[in-house]
Amino acid sequence: QWQLVESGGGSVQPGGSLRLSCTASGLSLDYYAVGWFRQAPGKEREGLSCISSSGENTNYADSVKGRFTISRDPTKKTVYLQMNNLKPEDTAIYYCATTSRSIIGSTCNWNAYTWWGQGTQVTVSS
Repeated sequence: QWQLVESGGGSVQPGGSLRLSCTASGLSLDYYAVGWFRQAPGKEREGLSCISSSGENTNYADSVKGRFTISRDPTKKTVYLQMNNLKPEDTAIYYCATTSRSIIGSTCNWNAYTWWGQGTQVTVSS
């Protein structure tokens, strides 16, 4: 049984940084594209960033472009989301997800991802 686990969430002041991690049990993420998503109360799920299995291709939502960076470390079988210059509107539950595909499209569409973690809360507040 596949299981994705997110970690690294927490509370931070505006302008601060967090790094989220996504690991998997029961499968190796190395072969699959991975995406980061978030959902705030009362809002739709938003695709933030996705990365291909090779790590060569990435995409970002306009809302996070220039502030967030997705990466993967095959040696640790982990996908990261480095989040800098956090804003109060970044407050949400953050999820990682994966798919049976190795490639990604031009946008990070949550409909294309099949297996999801439980999420980690990120709160940005002064």
